[in-house]
Amino acid sequence: MGAPVITAAALRSRTGRKILAGPLLILVLVAALLLTPLVAIPFAIAGGAASAVPTGIDAAPAASGAWAVPLAGGYSKGRGFGYHPVQGCGYCSTNHQGYDMAQGCGATIYAAGPGRVITAGSWQGYGNTVRIDHGDQVVTLYGHMQWGSLRVTVGEEVAAGAPLGAEGNTGKSFGCHLHYEVQKSGAPVDPEPFMAGLGLQLK
Repeated sequence: MGAPVITAAALRSRTGRKILAGPLLILVLVAALLLTPLVAIPFAIAGGAASAVPTGIDAAPAASGAWAVPLAGGYSKGRGFGYHPVQGCGYCSTNHQGYDMAQGCGATIYAAGPGRVITAGSWQGYGNTVRIDHGDQVVTLYGHMQWGSLRVTVGEEVAAGAPLGAEGNTGKSFGCHLHYEVQKSGAPVDPEPFMAGLGLQLK
């Protein structure tokens, strides 16, 4: 008796159908396992190509000579330099010594100029902070970064545009932002005219 005749006879009984269902199910599962990579590979390739394209916030920051803006792309301005009290914040200083800028929690913060990292971690009321010594008694400070986000260490030499960490809300902060500070001879100076003198316009 040939295989088609046996199969037809088996399909007529309930027991026969159960016996044939087992091998058929195994055959379907094996086929699915073999075909899955063929279906998944094009999606993986397309996904990898898409994620390799830099977008918006993670693009390179605007630069002029050896200096750059510490955020890439558009941002909103917070408090500027000088007398700027914050309503509802008892621990926020009224004499603001830096320039607040924000793209949102997790946005990449970049070195504004070339130099050596002298602080990388918790520092005073600035929370998770990076400070860079640029020589000629010029130091820049990047405050309130997310814990665990720092990409540099003390003693490391960096260039303008080097990623430092991610925008956060650490220390004496009132929402995610970057506190960008410029110090000359140990005293804070207004970052807007300082950067403008280097050919970089802050908002």
